[in-house]
Amino acid sequence: MYFSKKRYTFSQTGSSLPLFVESVGYNPQELDFNRPEGYPHYHWLQTTDGEGLFTFQGQSYPLPKGRGIFINPYTPHAYHTVKRPWSTAYITFGGASVSSILTALELNGSAVYEEPRDEPLTQIIYKMMEEVQTNIEFSSLQLSRYLYDFLIQLKQHARANNSHSLSHFYEKVRPIVDWLEISFAEDIGLADIAKHANVSPQYLNRLFQETFSSSPYSFLVQLRIRKAKELLVASPDLPLNQVASLTGFKDVSHFVATFRRREQITPKQYRILHH
Repeated sequence: MYFSKKRYTFSQTGSSLPLFVESVGYNPQELDFNRPEGYPHYHWLQTTDGEGLFTFQGQSYPLPKGRGIFINPYTPHAYHTVKRPWSTAYITFGGASVSSILTALELNGSAVYEEPRDEPLTQIIYKMMEEVQTNIEFSSLQLSRYLYDFLIQLKQHARANNSHSLSHFYEKVRPIVDWLEISFAEDIGLADIAKHANVSPQYLNRLFQETFSSSPYSFLVQLRIRKAKELLVASPDLPLNQVASLTGFKDVSHFVATFRRREQITPKQYRILHH
């Protein structure tokens, strides 16, 4: 059992692995979050003490002790504390073969799960954190092994609450999202995205609204903002006009105005806050 906040994040140089861990952690007093654009990786969040409330597409799902939620990438959601202290453990992850692995394990939809009393999922998360903390040679491959074990345990021992199935559309938009992750810096709009997906703009709009509660273009803009944030932090000396160009914005003025409107802060202020 952990008593202090722990969070470990990992470079995605191992992103070519079949599975990679982006972060793992424990929070003794979970914060309230509102993520209208979702999170860019798969996300497992479970309650170890207290209770939280997870909200998705207008529905709320209690997360008491022993209950966890599996969330697909870019799924808009929010959660907040119901019973303090709300303590949580979590993993975020991805990988070159993550889709096929989750499909084979029938874990490819967002859902709520009940953990068995012997807490096999919690114990794997704690073990991962202990290894990272005590072993400086702990590698991405070893993290992947723990993650695969976690997914097997989730499949074998955790009980899915079928009435809490949260996602029906993500698999349909996954190829489009994967393409946007590569093509975000290009001069593309709704018509280009629809053409790539071989669907009508109307159908594409409906699919994104059902999946992300967002239009395809709004999703693309938020993706560009996220990529810009990564550049602002990773390359502190890179001029803003180059950040704008590398992330698909027409010019620096458009970039700054969009960033401020979406994030309630300027790119320069964001860069200062993270250095």
